[in-house]
Amino acid sequence: MKPKLVPDRLLAKSVEKPWRATYTLVGHTAAVVDAVTTLVDVLGHSLIAQFNLQCSLSKLRATARLAAYLHDWGKANDHFQMVVRHQRNPLKNPQLIRHEVVSILLAWEYRQWLQECPDSDFLTALAAAGGHHLKLGWNSKKQEPNDDLGEIREGSGSDRLYLYTEPKYFRGLLKYGVKALGLPPNLKLPKRPTEWQITDIKQKRLEVLDDEKGFLDWQHEPGFLDVVKSLIVAGDAVGSALPNTNQKIKDWIEKEVTFTLNEAEIQQVIDRRLAGNPIRPFQIDLGNTPTRVTLARAGCGTGKTLGAYNWAKRYALGKKLFFCYPTTGTSTEGFIDYVHNQVDSVLLHSRAAVDLAHITSTGDEDDLETKLESFKAWGAKVSVCTVDTVLGLLQCNRRPMYCFPAIAQAAFVFDEVHCYDDRLFGSLLRFLQVFKAPVLLMSASFLPWQLDAIKKAVGEPLEVIHGPQDLENLPRYQFQLLESPNWERVEQEFNKIYTLTNGDRTCGKVLWVCNQVGTAIAVYQEAKERGLNALLYHSRYRYQDRVEHHRALIDAFNKNEPVIAIATQVAEMSLDLSATLLVSQIADPPGLIQRLGRLNRRYIGKSLDAIFYPDPKVRFPYAQEDLQNAQSMIEKFTGEVSQADLATWLEQTSHQGNPDGETVLFSEYKNWQTYPAPCRKAGYTVTAILEEDVSIIESLPAKELPRYTIPLLLTKKVNNWKRHKKGYPIAPSNEWSYCEEIGAYNVKGGDEN
Repeated sequence: MKPKLVPDRLLAKSVEKPWRATYTLVGHTAAVVDAVTTLVDVLGHSLIAQFNLQCSLSKLRATARLAAYLHDWGKANDHFQMVVRHQRNPLKNPQLIRHEVVSILLAWEYRQWLQECPDSDFLTALAAAGGHHLKLGWNSKKQEPNDDLGEIREGSGSDRLYLYTEPKYFRGLLKYGVKALGLPPNLKLPKRPTEWQITDIKQKRLEVLDDEKGFLDWQHEPGFLDVVKSLIVAGDAVGSALPNTNQKIKDWIEKEVTFTLNEAEIQQVIDRRLAGNPIRPFQIDLGNTPTRVTLARAGCGTGKTLGAYNWAKRYALGKKLFFCYPTTGTSTEGFIDYVHNQVDSVLLHSRAAVDLAHITSTGDEDDLETKLESFKAWGAKVSVCTVDTVLGLLQCNRRPMYCFPAIAQAAFVFDEVHCYDDRLFGSLLRFLQVFKAPVLLMSASFLPWQLDAIKKAVGEPLEVIHGPQDLENLPRYQFQLLESPNWERVEQEFNKIYTLTNGDRTCGKVLWVCNQVGTAIAVYQEAKERGLNALLYHSRYRYQDRVEHHRALIDAFNKNEPVIAIATQVAEMSLDLSATLLVSQIADPPGLIQRLGRLNRRYIGKSLDAIFYPDPKVRFPYAQEDLQNAQSMIEKFTGEVSQADLATWLEQTSHQGNPDGETVLFSEYKNWQTYPAPCRKAGYTVTAILEEDVSIIESLPAKELPRYTIPLLLTKKVNNWKRHKKGYPIAPSNEWSYCEEIGAYNVKGGDEN
């Protein structure tokens, strides 16, 4: 059977797409081989050291080059070639099988020849090539991993693939392998494959898996395959979407990747933040720690972040630095406060373009945009990001994979480690096992089980640096446990004037934290009715509006006028402010301690009131046990309370975590599969867009889409909502409406998180 399409040449990309790189199959293959080769040549020794690889550098180089050579072989089929020529709609008629799986099956046919590639490991190259689109070993229907080597897709309209392996099509690719990789000039091939029916594909998949030298019984070298996989994803990204530059791939990579920190640059960040004040002994100790992995146990407002940059002055020299925060809000604030306009740096998270709209213009939602945005980390000396940007590498998340060349030669700071859920903490433990990079872990407290788990994962001596005792022992808080909130006390706070220890004066500023968005809105509305200067801040805004509310709240607390901010759990980490009165519903102990970190942060010389009252309903996100433990903590402290008191109480509790250390990359169990997995435990919300915004979004560039996303309550109804083409569920107008002042709300009322 002859194919419908008789191409003049094999394409890797659509000619009309905005790729700066070449779009022919041979040209694109050469570009990716060039990119991967340059990455290994520039990073080789860093890769060996960072991941404790046992292979030689020559083997790593040859295997990565072979994987790059093979990664798109499977595009030499009629279904793919029709798609890139717009003669086949992949949404209506998907390709019978993904092209990267065809690459595996086709390379397996040529294995006798390919195995003679000098110094290379064929199976490692094959698995890396087949996983470069992060879909290998993944069931798209059930949205779960499996042991199948690709899916036979329904609706393709065909029962076979035609393979363009005749000499007039494939000779150029084979000749390139001989010239560039040193493959034998004489091709060893029993029979040239030209056509595969579904039964053929199924049989060949089984051969690759079940052959005695196939994937299922394969014991690969630890870390080696994962590094090659990461190199191929990063190399394919730059080979497909070279930034807007006239430089060649090799020149661009060498220029960007070799930008690393020097002492003068880090000192500039430190000096600017110190503003003439002396550096604290605690911060000096962090810079003098002798161990590769160090823990900084210090409370809010003690100067941990500045101490981290002093640590970096020793451990990030000649490297890149990744400063990892738990949320987008904290990472944005950390970027603006410390390194923006001070050192070559970049803010990396999914909504960075929105957060920094007033100082830069970027976008990152479309895959091409994500690649281009991630390339900024290649040249940046400091990347300030959410922790997902680094730990997501272990879960095959797309952005971290694109950032791999920077991650592979970096030192790392992880802030607010105590906030990690079991899955995120499990990934951190695996990271500490695998990465041999300098690491600083910072937290207000480390529970005994966490400390034991970290020590075991690191497997070598580490040091714990404690925060400044004079600051942590200051009597900052006075607890009050009430049945219901005391509005009279809140109104009194508006008439108070305080003198800070530095002599500055400030008026009363109230932070009120609720456990649910609906409760926060109700408190806000009552505050407005009472004539108070009130601001509302929670997560259920369009992201662009949330940024505005965040900035308005920070600005209000910096002014010398009374204000009350009503917020939800987003206040626990995202708000760098100092309140003079805290009102909070009872939450879990770590959450309450985080909320207290916003009270008397800029110390006024005495303890201030923290008023706690119960949530009338036991509901997500807290279990009954959490609330009981928190109430016990509040009742224990009847006098003045310091940050050290709270940390000691928390570290003496019997709580035991259950970290989930299952990862996809650098796994103790998986080998050939490559698919993305979540970094965090499933939450109670889903990121959606409102039906009323769909028409607006359609007329905007893809990079603007994050501005309109909103976290909404995850219910069974969400499964029935329509999906936007970017995958976001669309919240129907008869269920959810929106107001810029209070955010999204359920039009039918009812329980709202």
